Amino acid sequence: MSLPQQLRDQSDFDQLPLNIPISATIADIEEIKGFIDYFRFVIEVKTKGESKYLIYRRYREFFNLHQILEARYSSENLAKLGPNTCILPPLPGKIFLGNKKEIAESRIPELNTYMKRLLGLPTWVLLDEALRMFFYQTEQDSEHQPRALRRLRPNTRKAMFDFRGNSKAELNLKKGEVIFLLRRVNVDWLEGTVNNQTGIFPETFVKIIKPLPESDSEGESGGHTYSCLRCFLLTPSGVDTRDVCVQEDLSIQPSYKDLLSRMRNVFKVDDIALNYRDPDGDLIRILDDEDVQLMIKEGRRQQDKVKRPVNQFPWELHVTTTSDLSVYNTEA
Repeated sequence: MSLPQQLRDQSDFDQLPLNIPISATIADIEEIKGFIDYFRFVIEVKTKGESKYLIYRRYREFFNLHQILEARYSSENLAKLGPNTCILPPLPGKIFLGNKKEIAESRIPELNTYMKRLLGLPTWVLLDEALRMFFYQTEQDSEHQPRALRRLRPNTRKAMFDFRGNSKAELNLKKGEVIFLLRRVNVDWLEGTVNNQTGIFPETFVKIIKPLPESDSEGESGGHTYSCLRCFLLTPSGVDTRDVCVQEDLSIQPSYKDLLSRMRNVFKVDDIALNYRDPDGDLIRILDDEDVQLMIKEGRRQQDKVKRPVNQFPWELHVTTTSDLSVYNTEA
């Protein structure tokens, strides 16, 4: 590169805002147990103004960003770039089969290289709105505390009884195990880690060794938010009721595919259908994402008429077998 070009590049960089990201490194991965379980990357971002902060991004967010940048700046003729085009770094491709944690771990070096090259592109690319929003620390990012750091705190409880969780969000405990506490979820449930597994468990099954700090006991720790979905498996012999706790906000609209997969896992039955009750008490079959949207809208319209815990979804799922067309009566 010629000296005049170097001077022009340095001048362009000097004029960039102080909050422009100039480097990003993946510090850890973190499992999220939602309606569908996934891993996200904990990324430390450094800005031109020398500030540092953490953001949390899934692979699909990398993928979406890359598609946007390709549409805006890629050139069909790489040998002859235009004034508003550049050569983007390659993004590691999607992987559809395999252990999710191993896949996330294996992607760390490649994604670190991708971000390094991305933030080394011309300054006019660094000003792109999509790129800046990807590396911007949202309010949700700033409120979250990395789980790896939280595990260092010596706040502990000891299991007094065996406890088998009903969902992936709940820990399995054996009598005598020591659980390292992370935070209080609500008046009855705590979040902790044992045997390299993290999840929630009922407080009545454990004995205090060292309590949580006062702020965490009041639920102000900035950790994951657990929301609970009331589910009913309707059979001719009776009703099996479950509360499925997931690391999702109450406002989320899960996909039909994710809900079906989770209910099959919860009730250990493959041949099932999803339903919800309308205001008249009739079961309405759910067949796609549009039906899920209708169920959620109906649940929100009725939420003022039904008293529920603050962390419970305003809609409920009624699960039947796919061949069962009869209607069962339940008490919600």
